[in-house]
Parts: sequence; C-alpha cells; structure tokens
Amino acid sequence: MPNLFRPERPGAAWDEFLAGHGALTRERRAWTPADGPMPALYLSHGAPLLFDDPLWISQLFGWAQQLPRPTGVVIVSAHWESAPLSLSASAAGTPLVYDFGGFAPRYSTMRYATPDASALARRVAAAMPDAEPLHQHATRGLDHGAWVPLTIMYPDADVPVLQLSMPTHDPARLLDLGRRLRALRDEGVLVVGSGYMTHGLPFLTRAMVERNEVPAWSADFDAWAADALARGDVDTLADLTKAPGMPYAHPTVEHYTPLFITLGAATDPTAPPTTVVDDFQIGFAKRSIQVA
Repeated sequence: MPNLFRPERPGAAWDEFLAGHGALTRERRAWTPADGPMPALYLSHGAPLLFDDPLWISQLFGWAQQLPRPTGVVIVSAHWESAPLSLSASAAGTPLVYDFGGFAPRYSTMRYATPDASALARRVAAAMPDAEPLHQHATRGLDHGAWVPLTIMYPDADVPVLQLSMPTHDPARLLDLGRRLRALRDEGVLVVGSGYMTHGLPFLTRAMVERNEVPAWSADFDAWAADALARGDVDTLADLTKAPGMPYAHPTVEHYTPLFITLGAATDPTAPPTTVVDDFQIGFAKRSIQVA
C-alpha cells in the first residue's frame, strides 16, 4: 500500500486519473424529470489523502458516472457543526475552506469554483422550519468534507453546490432536516450527508496505518451499521449506546450523524439502501450508501 500521508508526488493518483478519464465527465447526461428523483447519498469523505488513493478515486468517480448530472448538490458535512442552521455562500467561485493540517501544501491551493447557487439557496431556505433561524453566509465556502469528494465526483465543477450546517446531533432532528430536503430531489438535486462510517483517529497508531490494519472496533461497528441499514432499523442506528466498538469507532459523533440527513431525505427511511462502497482505508470503514 502506498504511503498516503507522505506520497512521493502529492496528488499524483488524481492527476493520472484526470489525464486518463477526465473527458468522461463531459459525456455524463444532465438530469431530466423523466429520471425521477435524484437519490440521496451518505458518503465517507476522506481527507486530502483521497487524492493519492487510486481505488477510492475510482469508486467515487464511478458512482457519480452511474447517475445523471444533478441540477445542484446540497451537502451536510461532519466539519461544519453550527447552530443556528446556516448555509454556505452561494456566489459562483466562492473560495474553499482548508480545514486540515499536516498535508502537502498542494492541497491548500486546490480550487473548486462551482457555479452560482443562489436559486438553490432560496429553495433550501424555503424548505426549512419557520421557527428555526437560518443564517446565509456571505463568504464561507465549502469545507473539505464537501469539496474533496465532490471534486472527484464532479471534477468539472459544473454543478451548483450549497453546504448546510449540522446544527445538532439529535437523530430525530436530523431526520426532519433530511425530510425537508426530500422534495428537492424531485428537481434533480443530489442530497448528500458527508461523514465517515468509523473515525477513531485518536486510537490509530502509525503501525496500524502502515499495515492498513482494520481495528476490531472499526470492523465491529461497521458490521453493526451494515446490518441495521439492511434491516431498515433506524431506531437501532440512532442508539449508539448499544453499538459495538464505541467509543473508539466514534469518540465524537459528527462523522456518523450526517447519515440521518441522508435517511431523512429518503422516500422511505426504513427501506434498505444500496451500499456502493464497503471497504476500509487506514483502518476506517468507508461504507457509503445510496437511498431512493
């Protein structure tokens, strides 16, 4: 396994992929009402090291290639926990948020200049509860939980993207927020919860990473979540007190709870989702799902 934290040439895997496959994005047809609602996704998003992982690049890009190009993307990331509920800046080409450290300088100079998302912002604002304040940021861009995976899925940056903050970790409230976004899927909008199915950073060692070892707490939690998802058991998913591998799998829960945005946006939150990615990277479960 290549050293993802110290690659010989940062982003080489991404550069090589674009050189060989970048033109495929132009062949992707646009969504039309005849396609029916766009799905909602929960994806394990990765840090900038994703640009050095050929497998993960191909998984995310291939996933997007199977879908029509959306009219817009509304994404809730683990890296923007903010109340009151907030929307990112909607102007075209809003600068990104480089909310990470310890990586090659290249990743702090990358750009993802998406189109104007003002119309999408108005639609999202209209769907939110009247009783809950909503703040529209003028300058806050997309954080790495949004722009890293979307750069790979939609590298032409030709889809308007709006980020919605995560104002709570209460599954019931997040399910409701997802439900309020559900109607946007009928307009071709892709709703995304961006987290990581396991994220026990404090409990990884250098040796684990170098051996690509999957800790028992990560494998056990992932298997538990996969089983509950397959049974459509949202109540079990919402009760982490009974989940194996805790608190190691999630010392804090912000990478897990975007799942409930995705499930809430589903036509039927209890219907088993389609699992698109189910392997591991540096010991973490990359499980990523699609719901109708």
